[in-house]
Amino acid sequence: MVVTSRFGLLVCLLSIPALVASGQDEKAKAKKKAAENPAFVAVKDVVGLPRVLIVGDSISIGYTVPVREALQGKANVHRPAANCGPTTRGVQSLDQWLGDGKWDVIHFNFGLHDLKFVDDAGKNAPPDKGHPQVSESDYEKNLETIVAKMKKTGAKLIFATTTPVPSGSDARIKGDEQKYNAIAIRVMQRNGVAIDDLYGFAQPRLAEIQLPANVHFKPDGYKQLADQVAASALKALRTN
Repeated sequence: MVVTSRFGLLVCLLSIPALVASGQDEKAKAKKKAAENPAFVAVKDVVGLPRVLIVGDSISIGYTVPVREALQGKANVHRPAANCGPTTRGVQSLDQWLGDGKWDVIHFNFGLHDLKFVDDAGKNAPPDKGHPQVSESDYEKNLETIVAKMKKTGAKLIFATTTPVPSGSDARIKGDEQKYNAIAIRVMQRNGVAIDDLYGFAQPRLAEIQLPANVHFKPDGYKQLADQVAASALKALRTN
């Protein structure tokens, strides 16, 4: 019995370095993945240019680089090196994303991950076997919290409406984005936040710019969204 216990202890001790190494490998892989995404590359500011922060999910990740290209020589365009996900993550992580620098414009969106259906473990689920990741009432409360924090930066705020959810998209119901957009617009109007209607921009050209049965966009679709975002940011900068 003693021998078995000692053997078990030895196995545990020998396995600790492997577990530590495994954890380090996962962190290294995550860093490598982030480094491979050009949207996550740290931006070195050009002195004298205004600073723009983009906050949002994978849709915003897709248009970040073309927005930088469109605003080259006009603004320094930053974003968190992450998918900003639902408003719950925004409430938790916003202070970190804002940092301690000065922002002239913050262009942000939350919605696609809030309305996404998940199971009790938080994994994507069919609508008939799950629930929205963030309820409509909590979405409104969270947006109020996020806007209040952003307003303290003194930046011009622009909320981008959530882009269309097509039929057949994973864990989402077509039309729910309109309900969440209505809530978001109400919050933004109460707080005097400008609105960049990416939903309205994308809707009439979905066949051209969006992937089939998928909330994401084709490369040219992201380019077109980026042009819209860049124009909104420039408009806000002119009013500073």
